This record gives sequence, C-alpha cells and structure tokens, in this order.
Amino acid sequence: MSSISERLRHFKLVRKILYPIIGIISWPGLVIINKLKISGTEHIAHLPRKNVLFVSNHQTYFADVITFLHIFCAVKWRRKNKLGIPYYLLNPFTNVYYVAAEETMRGSFISRLFTLGGALTVKRTWRSAGTEVRKGLDPSDTRKITRALESNWVITFPQGTTTPYAPGRKGTAHIIKLCRPVVIPVVISGFWRAFNKKGLKFKKKGTLLSVTFKEPLQIDYEASVEDILQQVMDAIEQSKSFMMKGPHHWKTTM
Repeated sequence: MSSISERLRHFKLVRKILYPIIGIISWPGLVIINKLKISGTEHIAHLPRKNVLFVSNHQTYFADVITFLHIFCAVKWRRKNKLGIPYYLLNPFTNVYYVAAEETMRGSFISRLFTLGGALTVKRTWRSAGTEVRKGLDPSDTRKITRALESNWVITFPQGTTTPYAPGRKGTAHIIKLCRPVVIPVVISGFWRAFNKKGLKFKKKGTLLSVTFKEPLQIDYEASVEDILQQVMDAIEQSKSFMMKGPHHWKTTM
C-alpha cells in the first residue's frame, strides 16, 4: 500500500514537468490542425478532488487521454467548453490518472514516457499460449486503481480496446461497486478519423473532434456487476442498442 502511495506522489512531481511539454506539442493538433468541440464541462467544474471515475469510449491509445488532460487543466483555469491559449499548462491539474494496458505502455520510449504521465498499468487479460483465458483486473491491479481513487480522479476505458461497440469489461463495474465513486460518462468522436491508432500521427487533418461530458450517473451500488456495467455502456453510447441505430450513428461514434 505504502509503495503505491509513494509512486503516486512521485508521478505528480514528474507530471508538473511533463504536462507542459506534452501539452505544447499536442495543442496545435487539437485546436489548429483539427477542430476540438467540447461540451458538458459544467458537469466537471465542481467535482470533488478525489474518488471520481471518468468512463469513456476509446478511439486511440494516447490522443484521447491527452485531450482529457488538456480539458481538465483548462477547467481548472475556469475555461468553459474550450481550451483557448494554453496558459493553463503553466499550472496543470495533476490529480488525475488513467488506466492503460500494461502491454501497450511497454511498447516504446514514447509509451514509457506517457506512463510517467500518470498511467495505471493493468493486465487486462491473462493469456496462455497466445489464447485469452480470462478478462478483467487481477487483485493487484484493483488495489492500484482503488488507491489512486482515494485522492485523485481516474480515467478508464471500460472496453479496453479501440474497437467500437466492443463489450465492456466487468473490472470497471467491480471498481464502481467497491469504491462508490462519482462516475462521469464521456463520449468522444472523430479521434479515429484524425489520428492513427496510437494517436501520435495524423491521418486526416481538419477533423471535428468531439468530447462530451455527461452528468454523473445515478448508480445503485448494490446492483449486480452486470447491471452496473450495462448502465455504463449505455452512458458512453457503446451498448448494443446504440450499435443497432445504424451506419450513420456508427460513423459518428466509432
């Protein structure tokens, strides 16, 4: 427990340096090269500084998270639904972590750098001879996330993949039942079109990037894991009911 707490404190010091650097590099791609549309920041402006869980659909490995961090920093500087000139990077919001697959964050120097920026690396799947044998979080990963929630915000992607409409994983619902956090659903679109899968290179410029923060979910924490997961998947518009709405909806949320 103490080692986890020490690591979290260390991350905050490192991020005071990393956020301005990454922020300055990434800001033109979000605001100038593409167009970022933000809505719903009124739902996050007055949240408590701890035990807040953001649940979102996922479209790239890094561009999604980088955009969230920009928005959180801007909201700290009382910006409403816009980034504007990134003065907010002078004093960034560092009380936030994001859940990422361990294998992804070991992939390159850049991914290791982003790990220092606040990744909570988890083993989302266990594999045997190349075959997936279990989905979800193991106990050590659960402790890592619950410890982070004790004094921070945490971003998680319940699907654990950038594939649209992939089923959600029960680990998110288990965390919600265990920690009873404020749960903020987020729906993003356009990132898959603008960036490559890693989110570090442009595929198409001039793309509309959309990030919508919804009201906190009203959750029955005594409900089953399955029911809580279904509520989350509906809120981030990735459940089967949204998939059945047809090609037009799929193109705008993929």
